[in-house]
Amino acid sequence: MTAALINKKWTLGSRPQTTVSKEHFNFETETVRDLADGEFLVKNQYLSFEPAQRGWLNDVRSYVPPVAIGEVMRSVAAGEVIASKHADYRVGDRVQGGFGWQEYAISDGSGLFPVTKVPGDMPLSYPLHIYGLTGLTAYFGLLDIGQPKAGETVLISGAAGATGSTVGQIAKLKGCRVIGIAGGRAKCQWLIDELGYDAVIDYKSESVDERLQALCKNNIDVFFDNVGGDILDSALVNMANRGRIVLCGGISSGYQVQELPPGPKNYMQLVIRRCHMEGFIVLDHVDRYPAATEQLMQWVAEGKILVKEHILEGIEQCPEALAGLFSGQNFGKQLVKI
Repeated sequence: MTAALINKKWTLGSRPQTTVSKEHFNFETETVRDLADGEFLVKNQYLSFEPAQRGWLNDVRSYVPPVAIGEVMRSVAAGEVIASKHADYRVGDRVQGGFGWQEYAISDGSGLFPVTKVPGDMPLSYPLHIYGLTGLTAYFGLLDIGQPKAGETVLISGAAGATGSTVGQIAKLKGCRVIGIAGGRAKCQWLIDELGYDAVIDYKSESVDERLQALCKNNIDVFFDNVGGDILDSALVNMANRGRIVLCGGISSGYQVQELPPGPKNYMQLVIRRCHMEGFIVLDHVDRYPAATEQLMQWVAEGKILVKEHILEGIEQCPEALAGLFSGQNFGKQLVKI
């Protein structure tokens, strides 16, 4: 059966030093090989995209090994088992795991992102974001490090992205005043009208410094940062005493290696305001994934967390989907549907 299938895939051709683009990847085809005992074949339907993937292309020390030249580009994906020689996975099972940018993937269930089954009553794409690493990143980053309390002010950069929008909704559930920073009128209006943010700053048309001074001067209790750069500096001078800064990402840098972004100029505010600034990786909390996922599922089922997806059609769109994250093209969770 598998010998008749042709796999389309993207492999890493060269390491980007600055902006990532299609030229750094090779689009290839191959015949799907026969399965060995203990393996199963997945036909991918959705591929997930997040800024961290750009960092995985750099040949530097990190929390995961870099993607190797010639390797299928790493990503989490969801699909259906169409052939199996594995006792735990049957034809028809819906699964998600680290299958990469390809139409078909052979797996034994293990790996950096182990395979898990997707219940039949759940949208197949949801384990790639709200019930996956995106939702878990928002959950652990905000609740463990940010530790928001009712009545506190929570500021979120990249607020209309998949992680940022989830953070904001959890903060509202905890009784916080929530302010978002996003790019573009449509995104900002969505945060206000549908997610219930208390205020939003459009960094594309407004001065972030001026708006922060007006909205929360010396009053940011929690800053969940997905962006870094100038926005982090602006937040630092407006932190409340004993505020908490959650370092989730630095998308403003593009995760480049040729020229590293400057560090925060206003870091002494951490001393003056006695603030706590901490980075984290969601993979450190694997043992707590089930309980956190159960809570996220409950909130979604109750309509307390809304989900938005930005979907491109066709595996050919993978490089564009990744590059678009760094220019703000996505509105919600970026996915490619094969």
